[in-house]
Amino acid sequence: MTESTTTATPAPSRSRKRLLTQNRQLRAEGIFNWPLPAWAGRLDDGRTYNTCPEAGACARLCYARTGTYRFSNVLAAHERNLKMILDTPVEWEETMAAELAHKRYQGKWVRLHDSGDFFSDSYVLAWMRLMRGAPQVRFYAYTKAVSRVRRLVAPNPPANFSWCYSLGGTEDHLLDLAAERHAEVFPDTADLEEAGYHDQSSSDLLAVLGPERVGIPANPIPHLLRRQGRETFGSLQRAMDARRAQKNQRAADRTGMNHTPEIA
Repeated sequence: MTESTTTATPAPSRSRKRLLTQNRQLRAEGIFNWPLPAWAGRLDDGRTYNTCPEAGACARLCYARTGTYRFSNVLAAHERNLKMILDTPVEWEETMAAELAHKRYQGKWVRLHDSGDFFSDSYVLAWMRLMRGAPQVRFYAYTKAVSRVRRLVAPNPPANFSWCYSLGGTEDHLLDLAAERHAEVFPDTADLEEAGYHDQSSSDLLAVLGPERVGIPANPIPHLLRRQGRETFGSLQRAMDARRAQKNQRAADRTGMNHTPEIA
């Protein structure tokens, strides 16, 4: 997260409407969600942000950077959420804790980040406290923040939190795809099934409650489908990693060629 030296936004009013919302898909399953603006952008006070610092190949294919997510009112609401976390973190955590205590959330699921991700250590730790303080609520998330989750969550996760790593990020190479729960995005259901993954289209909760090889058919957004082609998010990331490795090797080779060894 990159911040400028602009004056912090005034603390939000406690009369604000609910923090947790429901998009159309999640509402059908009775799931609440907490959204942030997707990937990188600029706040109205000039600060830049990146809520998905581990985004890789997925950045060019992200459904949350198109359609209704980019409507001015929707993006503004997501950016207000982010500004609360950045500018008034204590008040945000207190307000969220009070909301989670409401009876409407008892026995319900909350999905963190149908857009955005765990962008900082302090943000992850705040959610760990919130989850432990709301044992009557269940939480889940897809995440590309592999190393951060392994370091801060996995050693002692809240009993009411489940997560699924998702491919297409710069930390894909850290995952053991044969042993760790993960989600892969395929061009269509046929490719998904052929690869031995399990379609979660019937319920988003299958990401954490179903088989560990989670398959997601690509969103039917024409320009994103053309951009993805017949690749998966994971295969696109592997190709990106290979190109970067080759570039780094060429740079290292050039440095070696330009180095004149000392004569003893």
